[in-house]
Amino acid sequence: MKAFVAGATGETGRRIVAQLVEQGIPVRALVRDLDRAKTILPDAAELVVGDILDMDTLRDAIADCNVLLCATGAAPGFNPFAPLQVDYLGTKNLVDVAKAKNIEHFVLVSSLCTSKLLHPLNLFFLVLVWKKQAEQYIQNSGLTYTIVRPGGLKNEDNDNSIVMSAPDTLFEGSIPRTKVAQVCIEALTASASYNKIVEIVAPPEALDRPIPDLFASV
Repeated sequence: MKAFVAGATGETGRRIVAQLVEQGIPVRALVRDLDRAKTILPDAAELVVGDILDMDTLRDAIADCNVLLCATGAAPGFNPFAPLQVDYLGTKNLVDVAKAKNIEHFVLVSSLCTSKLLHPLNLFFLVLVWKKQAEQYIQNSGLTYTIVRPGGLKNEDNDNSIVMSAPDTLFEGSIPRTKVAQVCIEALTASASYNKIVEIVAPPEALDRPIPDLFASV
């Protein structure tokens, strides 16, 4: 297995890269700023410069990778087109290149509540709408996929266990980014994760269960 990570220098993406390296899985990280990436990502990660909005760079960057994890996301700001470009068009480009490159498994980090149009996050230029469109594009692509919808993302880890549920059943809650990374990486080898959308949070009262068992329960 060789993993390609898009959004590798983001808060969730960097945790995915770090855990892949810790597990001895070869990883190629897509970055836009090489010097910055070198200060964020582990030395063992292979860094490649590219942009999810540039198909040519993606084709070269993915090269011999056979699984892909996408943790991209539009940063809050004043560009009204950012969610469209990053959360939908960028993901669409990744899916199209993944198909051409025969990627075996595509894991997407999405968001809780993507099916709720009347949600406060959609005040940020319809970000959940575009995430939902990206999810549907992956579902219709023919690729083997896992779509992970986390609750509110926390940079600090905790000892809470993960709750995993079917799509459109969890509407609140939070989860550390480290646990989101764990779920994404476990999805790569858990056949019960294939072609599923899962929603995840980590409340204090959750019972501890192995992640493959959680996938099988959804």
